[in-house]
Amino acid sequence: MTNRVDWPNYFMQLAHHVATRATCDRKHVGAVIVLDKRVIATGYNGSPPGMPHCDDVGHDMKDNHCVRTIHAESNAIAQAARFGTALQGSSLFVNTFPCWLCFKLIASTGIRNVFFDDDYRVDERVIACAKEQGIHLSGPDEWNATNRKVKGA
Repeated sequence: MTNRVDWPNYFMQLAHHVATRATCDRKHVGAVIVLDKRVIATGYNGSPPGMPHCDDVGHDMKDNHCVRTIHAESNAIAQAARFGTALQGSSLFVNTFPCWLCFKLIASTGIRNVFFDDDYRVDERVIACAKEQGIHLSGPDEWNATNRKVKGA
């Protein structure tokens, strides 16, 4: 019997680790994009390159949300774009439920599976869009089952 962690838990643990780089102390979020059990991009919530971070200069609040940072999912997608990495058919592991704006980007890239670990601010528009686009959304009760084989991971 082996003590090796299964693939979904491995990638979600990586997402939580990536979140430790976040620069907005309101919520630390990490994202990992995977294709064929290989990490192809990561992202965390933080300011655009060269811009001041919330941790250094404070928050830029609009409607009770900090808008200084780019969300983890968007940063992972931007990293893939920067290095010319296609996302068609990939899976996204993120430690929180994606917001509507990030999910629209996710749907546009060809990511087919989204695994999240926290029901933080669930948005019904995301659920409806995922269903319409054929994107598989998996919360922790689904992806974290013992020995479950996850399509696309």
